[in-house]
Amino acid sequence: MDAKTCLQKLQYVGVLAFATVDGAGSPQIRNISAIHYEPDALYFFTARGKDFCKELLSDGRVQILGYTKYKEMIRLSAKAAPVPQEEQKRWIDKIFSEQPYLSNVYPGDTRSIGIVFQIRDAEIQYFHLGVNPIFRESYVMGNGNPSPKGYEITDTCIGCGICAKNCPQRCITKGQPFAIQQEHCLHCGNCYEHCPVKAVRKRH
Repeated sequence: MDAKTCLQKLQYVGVLAFATVDGAGSPQIRNISAIHYEPDALYFFTARGKDFCKELLSDGRVQILGYTKYKEMIRLSAKAAPVPQEEQKRWIDKIFSEQPYLSNVYPGDTRSIGIVFQIRDAEIQYFHLGVNPIFRESYVMGNGNPSPKGYEITDTCIGCGICAKNCPQRCITKGQPFAIQQEHCLHCGNCYEHCPVKAVRKRH
């Protein structure tokens, strides 16, 4: 698995959930399918009059979520930016040619109300619930900046094994200290809540 494969899986899903935050700080989410994929980038179309466009232009931060029929969750965190003005028509025409239904939504010249945003730098999180143990991994696209998530066991571990006994995925291995296999961790926090000496800490 890698970032390119994750993009291919998102393309297979087709309709993705795009989340932003509005000017009042309230979360906003909508489904988008007007998307063009490159091996290392993602382009999407919206209309300039939509709140979605306003939120992207004022802040740019967006999370994109896709879920496959194989129980794979792919989440892309990035900052979107408008394609340069001189390239807008080319990308609009490209997206409309790949998504013929758009000509029913924006017939003829009305597609000119649209604007195409691009994402070239992103963090991608892949989470597979359809296998046992579960599998998760983070990837970067372009100059994306991954942030550590989940939990880790510190040197204050006393080796009691309570964390391992309470792990639903049995992904904590014995040692000094005990260690969490991050690629199989649910991030549920059960080890954190049960550790008698608070040796488990959240990764930031």
